[in-house]
Amino acid sequence: MIVEYDSMYDEKIKDLLVELQRHISDIDREGYNILTDDYRNLYFKKTLEEVNAWKGKIFLYKEDERIVGLIAGVINNYAINNYDFKAPMRGRITELVVSSSVRSKGIGKALLLKMEEYLKFIGCHDVLLGVFSYNTRAISFYEANGYHSRTMDMIKDLGE
Repeated sequence: MIVEYDSMYDEKIKDLLVELQRHISDIDREGYNILTDDYRNLYFKKTLEEVNAWKGKIFLYKEDERIVGLIAGVINNYAINNYDFKAPMRGRITELVVSSSVRSKGIGKALLLKMEEYLKFIGCHDVLLGVFSYNTRAISFYEANGYHSRTMDMIKDLGE
């Protein structure tokens, strides 16, 4: 069952964000992504600030009274039409995490659809998200749900 954010779930949300960051840190070939002692509280605070500042929402997936998934989304930009870029109002998914113990049960897809529904409701034409290139399982998930690459960052190690 999907529920909206409530502060009574703060600690479980922090657990899920830490689980995601641990996974990203583990697969980061360069070792730039880390999990510090401050991450749990500071990243949660940053996420709430973004959601509040940009008409966002956090939806949670509740299974047997446990929170096992979350998605956070915000308005990425209002309509832009300037000298080099034109875009309608777009949303951005900033976080999507499903606890490893319940993956591949449709929870991520349900959360994704719920956020897309909300962003469309508030007038967004598109939705953007960032995904770590080494997270191939997430890339496959998003592609299976209709997402595609638009831009790409590349990196080269210049040695020491």
